[in-house]
Amino acid sequence: MSGTKAYPVSGAERLDPDAARGEPLYLSPVTAGFPSPAEDYVDRRLDLHEYLVKNPAATFFLWASGDSMIGADIRDGDLLVVDRSVEPAHGSVVIAAVEGELTVKYLARKDGRILLVPANEEYPELDITEQEDAVVWGVVLYAIHKVTPGALGAR
Repeated sequence: MSGTKAYPVSGAERLDPDAARGEPLYLSPVTAGFPSPAEDYVDRRLDLHEYLVKNPAATFFLWASGDSMIGADIRDGDLLVVDRSVEPAHGSVVIAAVEGELTVKYLARKDGRILLVPANEEYPELDITEQEDAVVWGVVLYAIHKVTPGALGAR
């Protein structure tokens, strides 16, 4: 199977809710337009695990690999936060096991068929309607990726 695949995060790499101390969350949002005066006090501490994980018993993490979901802003190397308790709906980004391999795709229901649809035209849709070895594992709620520097030379 080609395209963006998902790889489980090992137990040692899972976020430990008891170990999370929280990072500073500033009250004032940062502007992406004109700069505003800095407000140098912390509103509260932000525990990313608390923010990203709504149902700890049903949540798992995977690394994405490949570019079939680039149009959904899921990039090679992203950390995906997946919740098994969320009901997959038409248009959800899901993790599915197809013939023993994990993949991340849009879930589509079309004309009574169930499809896994990439967000990159270079990859085909996968019709899993009648596949016995295909199961949706969960819904992707977040894709965490490193910000890449822009090309200032293009201006």
